[in-house]
Amino acid sequence: MNVVTTWLLCKYERWKQDTLSQSDFRPSVSILKLSLMAVFVGIAAAFVAYVLYCMIGLVTNLSFRQEFSFAFVAPGLHAPVWAIVLAPLVGGLLVGLMARYGSDRIRGHGIPEALEAILFRRSQMMAKVAILKPLSAAIAIGTGGPFGAEGPIIMTGGAVGSLFGQMFYLTSMERRTLLVAGACAGMAATFGTPIAATLLAVELLLFELRPRSTIPVAIACFVADALRMWLLGPGALFPLAESFEISLPSFGLAAVCGFLAGLLATALTALVYRAEDAFHKLPVHWMWWPLIGAAAVSIGGVIDPQTLGVGYGVIDRLLTGQLVGMAILVFMLVKSAMWVIYLGSGTSGGVLAPLLSLGAGLGGLEAMVFPGPDPLLWPLLSMGAMLAGVMRLPFTSIMFALELTHNASALPVLLVACTTAYGVSVFLMKRSILTEKIARRGLDIFREYTVDRLEHTPVREVMTTAMITVPGSLSVRELADRYFGADQQYRAFPVVDADGGLLNVVNRQDVQRWLREDPAGSARLADVVGKEPVVALPDESCQSVAVRAAVERLDRIPVVGPDRRTLLGMVTRYDLLKPYTHYHDEEKVRERFFRNGKPAAGNEGKS
Repeated sequence: MNVVTTWLLCKYERWKQDTLSQSDFRPSVSILKLSLMAVFVGIAAAFVAYVLYCMIGLVTNLSFRQEFSFAFVAPGLHAPVWAIVLAPLVGGLLVGLMARYGSDRIRGHGIPEALEAILFRRSQMMAKVAILKPLSAAIAIGTGGPFGAEGPIIMTGGAVGSLFGQMFYLTSMERRTLLVAGACAGMAATFGTPIAATLLAVELLLFELRPRSTIPVAIACFVADALRMWLLGPGALFPLAESFEISLPSFGLAAVCGFLAGLLATALTALVYRAEDAFHKLPVHWMWWPLIGAAAVSIGGVIDPQTLGVGYGVIDRLLTGQLVGMAILVFMLVKSAMWVIYLGSGTSGGVLAPLLSLGAGLGGLEAMVFPGPDPLLWPLLSMGAMLAGVMRLPFTSIMFALELTHNASALPVLLVACTTAYGVSVFLMKRSILTEKIARRGLDIFREYTVDRLEHTPVREVMTTAMITVPGSLSVRELADRYFGADQQYRAFPVVDADGGLLNVVNRQDVQRWLREDPAGSARLADVVGKEPVVALPDESCQSVAVRAAVERLDRIPVVGPDRRTLLGMVTRYDLLKPYTHYHDEEKVRERFFRNGKPAAGNEGKS
């Protein structure tokens, strides 16, 4: 058995050396390991979503109907006024107490907390967060909070993935993959949107697009969605059977739709954080803020009871044209005020469902003005555009709208609306509603993805082959006099044996240490340099060698052949940065290759 294992490992190492440098991606056996783990994470996330749905239903029925039932119902439907007033206040008080005496990480809408764990806490989340977050969200939403269940499920699913990963010997990147797999599987189980959930990972949570992470995440989302059909029922959450006739004017109106959604997204994001700033100025402990914010929910619920809770029924009526005119305007004003104030208070709840309803409401108002035979097109477009503007996830928003409605006829104009809203948001807002919360904690996130030239440039393209080697037969004194005098040419020199094989690398600090130990310097280099040098292979990436140099605190590393003895060259810290000159050429140098309709004679570029 050991012989077979050794043979397989040798074959795998040879395969890596032969093919890795020419591959589009860098495959790894860890993909298979994480994919298997992702199956269990997806199963757990699906059951977490189901349990949270049941908890929200139970709290809703107890609060507004005084019934013990797990049915998912609208809170304000046939509820007495006293329940509409008192239930949110009790919910806000309980959430504040849980945050104060349980964990303050349950505050907020979940996604920023998952981002913070990924980027700044080595993808580690606490077990009690996995318990308290869904419980607090069920209380906040079940007592009328105008939130969605997806944010808490994303955070709880991420906590499940992180805790599962912490049970095994994994790297921080592998734990990140499992955390994201759990988070996105939770979203897939909530909405039945596995493709959009996978895109959410790519656009927001993974900070990379590689097989090692996207494959396990996609598997977890697929497993969670498959279980959702059994746990919560099959089919689209908001089925929209109508087929839209897309004409040329539709694209122009879609751009207007996206522009208005981008403006509304910017305004709502700003108001949320203005409300949060206002709560910070209150002369009371933050434990009481959710109770104060819940007062806005009580008032709003009395004005318009359909603004309470998740509001999936309202979204469906907006998308199908059953809610029109002044009813939409009242709903949007009340829902916006409730959501802004209660979310700013630091309570627990998601943002996707409120954004869907406000976006669909905006589209419903636009349908009263925009011409054309398809008035139901605009609520769908505005719903997707609102997500793209607030969360800055254009492709996730497009696929999200498609999977929620199972209507593909609007895809071309969805692209226009979501891209326009995304562009407006980028120009008008410094950060999204997700990253602003993290920035307020003193942590910055940079979300532009580019190819790292260091990772894709092999060392052989930047190494120096003109070298001065030092024979191992020299004494330390001879080395100091000949190579480390006043006219020293290099900072370090490779030491070779009689056959030219690499022994190690020597620098001035080494020489000074040896001379302190033996002032005569009579020892031979071959006897003092050691036989285990830190080396690089020519097909390794500049990134991996740069990491090795940083960990070992080295200025330069010898490049050797497959036998680890044949010296091929030396690579310095400066050499490892050479690929970035390509960035300068692409991003800074402007060139014009045609002048007056003819090819230019020379390079007209200016930097």
